[in-house]
Amino acid sequence: MEARIYRPSKSAMTSGRGNTKAWVLEFVKPGAHRSADPVMGWTSIDDTSGQIRLEFDTQDEAVEYAQREGMTFRVEESRERKRLVKTYSENFAFDRKQPWTH
Repeated sequence: MEARIYRPSKSAMTSGRGNTKAWVLEFVKPGAHRSADPVMGWTSIDDTSGQIRLEFDTQDEAVEYAQREGMTFRVEESRERKRLVKTYSENFAFDRKQPWTH
């Protein structure tokens, strides 16, 4: 069974960084067969392991778990966000690159 280990990014809908600290292990099942129920029209899948998400505090814990269970896995490194620190006084700096307008 193949797994993917990654750190989730923040939601585009919020400015907060909640739920981005833990590492997630998800099972990847590329050949899962989806079918439609003939009566209700609901979509079903023959393998539900793709719905399982395990959370770990560190990347090492997730890798250790995958190795212990004999899974093949890939680790997707997360890119840290560049934080641009500015102060209010920089709006009025003499060497400002863009002209200040009202």
